[in-house]
Amino acid sequence: SLGGNIISRKSTSDLNPILAASNCMLNLASQGGKRWIPLSDIFADGVGNNTIMPEEVLVSVRIPHSRKGEYISAFRQAPRRENALPIISAGMRVLFEEGTDKIKDLSIFYGGAASTTICAKQTCQTLIGRYWNEQMLDEASRLILNEIVLPDSAWDGKAEYKKTLIVSFFYRFFLEVLQSLKTVNVELSQSPQDPVGRPIMHQSGIKHATGEAVYIDDIPSVDGELFLAVVTSSRAHAKIVSVDTSEALKEPGVFDVITANDVPATNEFHYSDDPEIIFARNKVICVGQIVCAVAADSYAHAKQAAAKVKIEYEVLEPVILTIEDAIKHNSFFEPKRKLEHGNVDKAFETVDHILEGEIHIGGQEHFYMETQSVLAIPKGEDKEMDVYVSTQHPAFIQVGFMKDGRIRTVDAKYYINGGCTPDESVLVAEVCLLKMDNAYKIPNLRCWAYACKTNLPSNTAFRGFGFPQSGLVTETWITEVAEKTGLSPEKVREINMYKEDEQTHFKQKFDPQNLIRCWRECMEKSAYYSRKTAIEEFNKQNYWKKKGIAIVPMKFPFGLGSRYLSQAAALVHIYTDGSVLLTHGGIELGQGIHTKMIQVASRELNIPMSYIHFCETSTTTVPNACASVGSAGTDVNGMAVKDACQTLLKRLQPIINKNPKGNWNDWTFIVNFVSTIRGYDANMDWEKGEGQPFTYFLYGTACSEVEINCLTGDHKNLRTDIVMDVGCSINPAVDIGQIEGAFVQGIGLYTMEELKYSPEGVLRTRGPDQYKIPAVCDIPEEFNVSLLSSSQNPYAIYSSKGLGEAGFFLGCSVFFALRDAITYVRNERGLKKTFALNSPLTAEQIRAACTDDFTKMSPFAVRLSGTKYGCGVGGCGACTVMLSTYDPVAKKIRYPHTDI
Repeated sequence: SLGGNIISRKSTSDLNPILAASNCMLNLASQGGKRWIPLSDIFADGVGNNTIMPEEVLVSVRIPHSRKGEYISAFRQAPRRENALPIISAGMRVLFEEGTDKIKDLSIFYGGAASTTICAKQTCQTLIGRYWNEQMLDEASRLILNEIVLPDSAWDGKAEYKKTLIVSFFYRFFLEVLQSLKTVNVELSQSPQDPVGRPIMHQSGIKHATGEAVYIDDIPSVDGELFLAVVTSSRAHAKIVSVDTSEALKEPGVFDVITANDVPATNEFHYSDDPEIIFARNKVICVGQIVCAVAADSYAHAKQAAAKVKIEYEVLEPVILTIEDAIKHNSFFEPKRKLEHGNVDKAFETVDHILEGEIHIGGQEHFYMETQSVLAIPKGEDKEMDVYVSTQHPAFIQVGFMKDGRIRTVDAKYYINGGCTPDESVLVAEVCLLKMDNAYKIPNLRCWAYACKTNLPSNTAFRGFGFPQSGLVTETWITEVAEKTGLSPEKVREINMYKEDEQTHFKQKFDPQNLIRCWRECMEKSAYYSRKTAIEEFNKQNYWKKKGIAIVPMKFPFGLGSRYLSQAAALVHIYTDGSVLLTHGGIELGQGIHTKMIQVASRELNIPMSYIHFCETSTTTVPNACASVGSAGTDVNGMAVKDACQTLLKRLQPIINKNPKGNWNDWTFIVNFVSTIRGYDANMDWEKGEGQPFTYFLYGTACSEVEINCLTGDHKNLRTDIVMDVGCSINPAVDIGQIEGAFVQGIGLYTMEELKYSPEGVLRTRGPDQYKIPAVCDIPEEFNVSLLSSSQNPYAIYSSKGLGEAGFFLGCSVFFALRDAITYVRNERGLKKTFALNSPLTAEQIRAACTDDFTKMSPFAVRLSGTKYGCGVGGCGACTVMLSTYDPVAKKIRYPHTDI
């Protein structure tokens, strides 16, 4: 609320800086009467703890009218454009002497720079009487930086960025006043979708939108229900000396404290070959590992008691948090994987140029998914229970290429921070190697993948399963080759793209014709070349705003790598009233699998969809179902539903033959059938480095245009065009929605979602205040998705393709459009053409790359992992960081040339 913002005086308030700068007055009331005070008075000392008495109540706020010659403006920069607390906010006001540009009064307030809103009071007083010109601007910038003193270090490592924002905001205010605050509001219009086929609305869409969908937390409590709160480790690597639960057991409502000693049989569960511990017994291997759990009559009581459990630790060494730590201590999960094709070393001897470099890609939180919860209800007989369940990455690369842009050889190492247990990290590393070529034919290739074992919480797969990371690495060196040769990135992509019947670097054959079609159609539909020319003209006319454009192709191999993971089952009942009850083994994750399965049954049984009802996935009806992963849910479960329906029709055939003029209601009687479908054949021989691990390939291309603000690093996603090969779509509406959703998730990975850990291994970006996912404002203002026509796929149901994950990688087109805009800035300012950008490419990184006089006033620190991991500051001289990499194959430390 307005009053809440003012009284709380929080530094992160967007309102307080502009209200204070606007000379707003506060009406305060107490038993002693009423009084008016300027709002700016409560921030006079920079700590916000005076002026308003504890017994006073804020009654109203008076906002004065602006006067002739008075200009007021507000600014903010946040990790996300909407629904995010500001990194720095500002409110500024200037009043000129009548008919002149001589400053009569000036107010400058900042939020986010201290514990409360602060005023650059001395700067304002000094500038009164100055004229509004560039000489004043230069003096003001230096005065502001001298007065607004920020600590050299902060938990978020953004001290230098904040200093740059402080002076950049004043410069924006300076320009706005010069232009008399002339602004243009552009109305955005959304073009209607023109889907191919019959788009059917998601079956659960209305329930989700109206809040009628029932989740585990919505299930009514039963008599005697207990709630569980876990007690987790506060150390990354330590021996458990003792666990004292006595105080917790005294808390009200507590029934018991559950430890490893209470788990029957083995205290572990097996997801992979390496078991994972349920309750830590002797030692902990990451912050957040479960040590015990408190059962109580309410969650509040359980949580309160959990805080009373006392654990004594003895710290163990080493504590491995980063990939650099893992390389130093040779801490990897087995097996390490390698793929080699051609003769890499000989090829390096014949190329014109060799490019060396590295790129770091941040992790991504499973923020989008439903939080995990479990409800177990004893049935009271035969000891049965009903259980309801919700159901970091750097690379070091060498690239050899010719001066005409042809890439001849690549030598790459991929390191993945797997955390404290293997989970799926080795499998993710394998996928990185298998999909690292993306859309390009590389004659000579050698690549390694290592899953690093560290003392962070265990990491697992996310949408894309390693391809968004390895694909970004590939597109990065494609872009850098273009910069080195003077060619455009799209030209280098076309030169190296697969063109005819080809085979991958692991010798699986495929036809890339649809890849080429997607590329050409996207080029045409996006009007790439004409827009690129328009962008170049825009950038010549605008110094502080730049646009960029990029087009990126994609080859996405589909398959889960084993027959076991590619099998499915379905159960179909037909009742005497003609209704059909359908159950299958797939999990609805929002991808529309239930809707598509109803469509499959409707087509096979030749009845309206309204006849078909769906029963939620349950192991009582479809046991031993495989996980719904890898975009394979529709492919495998659809075939099971199809087979079950066809079998039921055969059983009904004698009745149909006796009454051929009848209808569905005349023919039906109670029948049911369970169908189980075996998975696809897939194999990969890692010893030989060859195989057929994938069933088929999807293709796509995305073209994105962005605009960056060179003063703040903020950016807008202006337009994206996507052409995707989905085969013959079962449901175009659902498929287009999946492409759009995956793309926006990709934007999150590549431009804003940032995981930060403390030096002790504690996750600092917890919750929506610190961790930002894309919001509505981050969706491209113009978003066009087209499905490639006349595409066939004999390996999946109705010639469709599984596309749930494929669109995620295409979000990197925004990353490279941002890089293109930054390149315009750097070329204009005479800076190095080749520069490193890591993912996520946040506003802070963009601002640092757009070097100018303001960034030189508060230089950005080079953030390297070293003895001060997580420091993010540098420059204090307390530690020395040497950039080096340990090569586990050669068993030696390498010191690559680094220009920083």
